[in-house]
Amino acid sequence: MQTISVPLQNRSYPIWIENGLLAKLPELLKPMNHGQKWVIFSQNEIFNLYGDSLLGELKSNSFQIEKFILPDGENAKSLSALEGIFSQLIELGCDRSSTFLALGGGVVGDSAGFIAATFMRGVDYIQIPTTLLAMVDSSIGGKTGVNLPAGKNLVGAIWQPKAVVIDPKLLESLPEREISSAMGEVIKYGAILDRDLFDLLSSNLKDLLKLANPELLTEVIGICAKLKADVVAEDEREGDKRRILNFGHTIGHALETHFGFDNLRHGEAIAYGMLAAGRISIEELRFKKENFELLQEIIGKLPLPALPEFEPEEILQIMQRDKKVKDGKIHFVLLEEIGKAVIVNDVEKKTIINALECL
Repeated sequence: MQTISVPLQNRSYPIWIENGLLAKLPELLKPMNHGQKWVIFSQNEIFNLYGDSLLGELKSNSFQIEKFILPDGENAKSLSALEGIFSQLIELGCDRSSTFLALGGGVVGDSAGFIAATFMRGVDYIQIPTTLLAMVDSSIGGKTGVNLPAGKNLVGAIWQPKAVVIDPKLLESLPEREISSAMGEVIKYGAILDRDLFDLLSSNLKDLLKLANPELLTEVIGICAKLKADVVAEDEREGDKRRILNFGHTIGHALETHFGFDNLRHGEAIAYGMLAAGRISIEELRFKKENFELLQEIIGKLPLPALPEFEPEEILQIMQRDKKVKDGKIHFVLLEEIGKAVIVNDVEKKTIINALECL
């Protein structure tokens, strides 16, 4: 089992990575079980695949455990969906000693993490990501959030988990589109932090998309997890360096909001956002054209859905409501070179529009 530490002083926690790790979860969690109430948060499809047997195994190992099924899709990340959950947790006998398990993708992780951060002013929770996107990104770092009609993740808290349990074998049940979408975030790590990872992905993307090389996939997940853990350890609350993880997100989140979260997957939107940010990098930072072409080439290997026609001005308006906007200025993560990102605090409106028109 690979163990990666997220060193946050007295709030440090491990990321455990191993194929088949879910079956060992009762053993892993046994030292954390002190007779408290445990709750598995999940969604129907994921719970039917993995949660039912996990619930039974934990019960047979003396865990006082219940389940809570969240609404499907992004509906789970609405304030209205979460409103009644807190009273139901009281009815289940939960208190400040309770521990929550987030079994699912980013939506479950965000929702359960937000519930853990706010119930009784904060209880322990453990991330058990079941999607590639959650394994490499959202399950690590403590960001939790729910959506508003105005945009994604506008309400939330930073609340670190007690552990992250990554079992790449769970990815075998994922639809191909979810794998390819998540590769957008995987490519992001190479683009902003690790040229060697970028080149590794470029040479092996076909096999990774098809899950044809489990050892390589586990290696890539481990690299991404370590990169994310190191950034979080340096800048937990996104005051400085952690902001580079938003490469592609400024435009990507706006595209998600505009087209609908169910029509454009998160990683797909981020891939388009990275293309736009790459073009802006040429204008703002003299990012070399040949490097942009490498970025364009690797993203071009993803089976992205074509974007419907849109008005760039409408996307810009959504971007201006984003939580990353300060003093009316849109902050962009841009590339100086592949593997090195910087934050630019003010990009001309015309430059953004031009980049959007090229998507």
